[in-house]
Amino acid sequence: MKKTGLVAASAFCGSLVAQTADRPNIVYVFPDQLRNHALEFWNDDAFSTYVRFKADPVHTPVLNRFARESAVLSSAHSNCPLSSPHRGMMLTGMYPDGSGVSLNCNATRPISNLRQDAVAISDVFSAQGYDCAYIGKLHVDYPTPNNPQKPGTYVSDRDPEWDAYTPKERRHGFNFWYSYGTFDEHKRPHYWDTDGNRHEIREWSPKHEADVAIEYLRNKRDKSKPFFMVVSMNPPHSPYYSLDDVEERDYNRYKDVPLHELLIRPNVKASLAKKQSSAPYYFASVTGVDREFGRILEALKEQGLDENTIVVFTSDHGETMASHLEDPKNSPYAESFNVPFLIRYPGKLKPHVNPVLLSTPDIMPTLLSLAGLKSHIPSSVQGNDLTRALVKGRPVKGSPKGVLYIRNVDGEKDAEGKVRSYFPVARGVKTERYTLAITLTRTHAIKEILLFDDVTDPYQMHNITDKKLIRRLAGQMKPLLIKADDPWIKNGIYEKVMAQLN
Repeated sequence: MKKTGLVAASAFCGSLVAQTADRPNIVYVFPDQLRNHALEFWNDDAFSTYVRFKADPVHTPVLNRFARESAVLSSAHSNCPLSSPHRGMMLTGMYPDGSGVSLNCNATRPISNLRQDAVAISDVFSAQGYDCAYIGKLHVDYPTPNNPQKPGTYVSDRDPEWDAYTPKERRHGFNFWYSYGTFDEHKRPHYWDTDGNRHEIREWSPKHEADVAIEYLRNKRDKSKPFFMVVSMNPPHSPYYSLDDVEERDYNRYKDVPLHELLIRPNVKASLAKKQSSAPYYFASVTGVDREFGRILEALKEQGLDENTIVVFTSDHGETMASHLEDPKNSPYAESFNVPFLIRYPGKLKPHVNPVLLSTPDIMPTLLSLAGLKSHIPSSVQGNDLTRALVKGRPVKGSPKGVLYIRNVDGEKDAEGKVRSYFPVARGVKTERYTLAITLTRTHAIKEILLFDDVTDPYQMHNITDKKLIRRLAGQMKPLLIKADDPWIKNGIYEKVMAQLN
């Protein structure tokens, strides 16, 4: 029987389950801001027929090989394509209103904070006898003055503070900890370890995080248990403007390539020249991440773990990189919304390309099910278990027909300027063929409607104004909003929108 909330959390804490010999390990690697289009293998004959875009001219040899060993999802989407909301959904299997993480977390937004009473995927794995490790960027905590090195202060003097220290009681079952909130100096990263000690590092963060992951695999894990290891790399997240941000060996691959040969998408805007100039650094970061991912895979093989380990490579959201608009994320455009999702499970999942529609909350139930823990999926989870589609190699009866798009902004503020609510400014739906997004004013009047036919217009350059089609797709959005327990339903916003569409 499934359990919810605090009842489930307390039950999990008391649960002792013997390890079974065939229980798989899980390695979950997700760099920040890596769009699906920045994977070289999409241009290969074995993959190109499954998509309607041309891949970026980026060098990803490790992922090219990994794709041939994996189930590759062509239509995985980050429902709320921002760092914090995505991570809240991935960890809990709930949409932002349920996870507690509705906006990017910083000290002005107490409204956005991962619920301590939520049952996270790591809570479940830990309760079922797994050793759980989190390495790298977290960004789901509201920063408070809990600096372990200087009690009563924030971890830096930024105003507002974005970075955060996560104390043990907020780690949701992760017993090995080497993490931070958010900090964007890629060659000067810092981390807090399991005991709260701070480590100041002077090398490119993905390289260091791969080192820590490899050391965990070799020496730091409890080898009597299966393990669940998350590695969250910050690049190719910005900044991406100089050699302070990337490895020089990777930048050298792109530095002399004309921008028009790097930014090949027809929707790139000439007016975004400054953003265009960052393309060599962005692609250099992708290539560097590819290499460090490869080192983790080699360590798995070296330890004889690769045959019984589920490995996932994905990202929290994409990057427009001068396509459509300057904002790299938080939009329904495919460059922002569509993310990589590759999953390898030797002997269990046949390598294939799968068009099944994946939402971020689907990740938790799917991984638990693949690991043989389907009966332990909490009923608080709002996502779908996509295991049958992955095993079959295609969408099956009951597979999702749409993906919910979510965009939230700051709501009401108190006298101190703290955000005490959020405003659900845009909602939409991605189906097999269409992308719809409806943006509102603060009075719930429709401000903008974006509608694209992703089959005939894969670069989303022609906005459709067909009112009948808009209403039909808005109708398909309703059950997704209901399942997400979204404020558009709870606060009557959806009905106001539909009245304006009639």
